[in-house]
Amino acid sequence: MDPVMHDAADVAARLGATGYLADDELATVLFLTMRMQRPLLLEGEPGTGKTALAEALAESLDLPLIRLQCYEGIDATQALYDWDFPRQILHLRALEAAGTDATAEEAEKSLYDERFLLARPVLAALQQSPAVLLIDEVDRADDEFEAFLLEVLSTWQVTIPELGTVSAATPPHVVLTSNRTRELHDALKRRCLYHWIDHPGLDREVAIVRSRAPEVAEALARQVVGVVQQLRDRDDLLKPPGVAETLDWARALTHLGTTHLDLATAAATLGALVKYREDADRVRQALDRMLTT
Repeated sequence: MDPVMHDAADVAARLGATGYLADDELATVLFLTMRMQRPLLLEGEPGTGKTALAEALAESLDLPLIRLQCYEGIDATQALYDWDFPRQILHLRALEAAGTDATAEEAEKSLYDERFLLARPVLAALQQSPAVLLIDEVDRADDEFEAFLLEVLSTWQVTIPELGTVSAATPPHVVLTSNRTRELHDALKRRCLYHWIDHPGLDREVAIVRSRAPEVAEALARQVVGVVQQLRDRDDLLKPPGVAETLDWARALTHLGTTHLDLATAAATLGALVKYREDADRVRQALDRMLTT
C-alpha cells in the first residue's frame, strides 16, 4: 500500500529517517509530484544526490525501486520487455517430444504466453505499481527514446502486440535524473515537475555526512567538508567531488582510525575523493594551504 505524504514537512521527515536530508524546496516539489501524479525531473552536477533521492523515496515509502539506467543507443526494447528466447525454444522442443496435436498456429501462439515475457524496468514498474521508477541519466539517451518515454509517462500504459495493453492501476512515482550533458526536449520537461539540485553548503553537507555516516567524528566531518567545499570553488578540476565522494573520503579516513585530518593522511587517501590523475596532482599541491585555511 502506497502511504500518503501529508505535506512537505512529512516528506522531509520521512526522507530524513533514511539518511537523506532534503531542503524545503526539494521536499515541496517532491510532495507535489506525488499529489499531482507527475514525474520529477532532477538536474544537477554529478554527485549532488539525484539518484540517492529516488532510493531514499522508495525506502521511505517502503516501495520497490525499479531502475532504468539510460545510455547512448538505448531503445524501447531495453526499457519495456523482451521474450525469453531460450525458454521458448525449450517449449517448442517439449511440444515436439510430447507429440501433441497442436497446429503450427497454436504452437506459435503458445510461445507468446506471459510466462515467457521478460519485463524490463518500465513495464515492471507498471506491473508492480505502486513503485518508484528511477530513469537515471536520461540525457544520455537520444530523441527517439525521449519520445517513447513521453508517451508512456502520459498514458501510464504500454501495448504488447501478443498480449494486449498493460496499464498501471496506480501510476508509479517517477524520478528522472539528468547531468545535463545535453538539453532535454521541452515536451518531456513539460510533462514533469522540475528541480535543480545544487551542491549543499558547508553546514548542510556536514549534517549529511553525520546522517549518512554516523561513524565519522563530527570534527573530522567538518574538516573533510571544508576541504571539499574549497575544491568545488576551483575552476581547474576536471571533476569536482560530489557529496558521494565526500562520504567516501570521510568513511575511508575513519576506517584508517583518523580523527583529525592531516596532510599525510589526506594525500594518501585522495583516491576516495578525486578520480583523475590531473585532479589528484592539483589537489595534492594545494592540500597544505587548504588544511590551514
